[in-house]
Amino acid sequence: MSLHVLLLGGTTEARRLAESLVAVDGIRVTSSLAGRVARPRLPPGEVRVGGFGGAEGMAEWLRAHRVDAVIDATHPFAETISFNAASAAAAVHVPLLALRRPGWVPVEGDRWHAADSLAGAAELLPALGSRVFLTTGRMGLAAFAALDELWFLMRSVDAPEPPYPARTEVLLDRGPFTLEGERELVRRHGIDVLVTKDSGGDATAPKLTAAREAGIPVVVVGRPPVPAGVPVAGTPEEALALLRDLRDLRGLRGLSDPGDLRDLGDRG
Repeated sequence: MSLHVLLLGGTTEARRLAESLVAVDGIRVTSSLAGRVARPRLPPGEVRVGGFGGAEGMAEWLRAHRVDAVIDATHPFAETISFNAASAAAAVHVPLLALRRPGWVPVEGDRWHAADSLAGAAELLPALGSRVFLTTGRMGLAAFAALDELWFLMRSVDAPEPPYPARTEVLLDRGPFTLEGERELVRRHGIDVLVTKDSGGDATAPKLTAAREAGIPVVVVGRPPVPAGVPVAGTPEEALALLRDLRDLRGLRGLSDPGDLRDLGDRG
C-alpha cells in the first residue's frame, strides 16, 4: 500500500515538494489549493481545490481519504489553514509538519519598519511617505482604506475587491519579478514607501533591493507563528528529511518499517 500525503500547497516550495514526492515509489500525493487564485499553477499528482470546512471538515477529509501524513506548505501568512491543519491532524492522529521558506533579513542600507499586522502597517504609512507600493496581496486591503491622503500602487495576481484606498492604481502581475522591473516601477510611479509582508523567498525579493537602492523606507509585516509543536522545515529538502524521520510513521498503514522511507530525502 502507498503512503498518502496531503500537501497543503499554493507556494513555489509546495510545488517543488510535490514534484519530489511523486517521483518516490510508494508515495501518493494530494495537493490541496485554496482556490483564491483564478488560474493557479497546478502541481503534479492529485489536486483538490477549495476549503475543507474548518478543522472538523479537514479531519473528516483525512479520515475519508485515509491520509497518513500532512505537510503544511501554505503561504507563511495563511494562518487559518495552518491552525486548522494542526487541529485536524491531532484529531485523527496523523503526523503534521510545516514547510516555511526563511524570512527576509535586512542588510546594510535597508530602512525597514516592523509592523505586526496590516493595520499596524497602515498606522505607520502617513509618517513615511505619500506614494505607496503596496505588495501585501488583495486580501486585507480594508486596513488601508481610510488613508485617502495617500496614493497606492497595489500589485496582486487577481483584481482586488473593495474596500481599498480611493487613490489606488491596480497592477495585476505574478512573480517572479526582476530587479530591473522593480526599479522601473519605483522610478516611474515616484514610489517613496514600500509595504510588504515578510513572505521570504527569491520570487518577490527584488523589490527590497530596489527600495534599498532608492533609499526609500519599507514597512515589513511580520509573520504569524506556526502552531505550537509542529516541526518546521525551511526547504523542500528539509521537509523530505523531516517526513522520513517522523517516528510516528512506524505505525502507518502500509508501512511496515520507518526504514522504508530512509531514502526519501535523497530520491527525486
